[in-house]
Amino acid sequence: MSSYQPPSAIERKKLLDGARSIAIIGASSNSSRPSNFVMTYLQSSVCDFDLYPVNPREEEINGVRCYPSLDAVPVVPDIVDVFRAADACPGVARKAVAKGAPTLWLQLGIWSDEASEIAQAAGMNVVMDRCTKIEHARFAGGLHLAGFNTGVINSKRHP
Repeated sequence: MSSYQPPSAIERKKLLDGARSIAIIGASSNSSRPSNFVMTYLQSSVCDFDLYPVNPREEEINGVRCYPSLDAVPVVPDIVDVFRAADACPGVARKAVAKGAPTLWLQLGIWSDEASEIAQAAGMNVVMDRCTKIEHARFAGGLHLAGFNTGVINSKRHP
């Protein structure tokens, strides 16, 4: 049985507010991939994060140098944001622990009890099955009940 206790909304907000650097594990230059969409958002003017995309098959993503591994990232990131399959997450957690990162964040749809246990045993914060973009936008006022803010006001009824 997992000892994971999901952080509350207030705790997630504190993690994001306190973060300056985010390593994006599994980042992609393909604009249709969720990791690229999230990275593009995190690069926007509403965010003030230093981003470190990690993917051994990429050299640059959205104009940002890409690193082949978390070990190669030149800083200890505040958040290790993971876009990898659940079975790869325990290995990522071990590398995040070795790097000294304070937070392991598994993206929407990703859950790994083993990765959580590894990270928690080292004193890390753990967030699973949550999107950094969605959470940041929620706390910055960029979301409403439908989950996004299009900025379009329309009084037309849909059939």
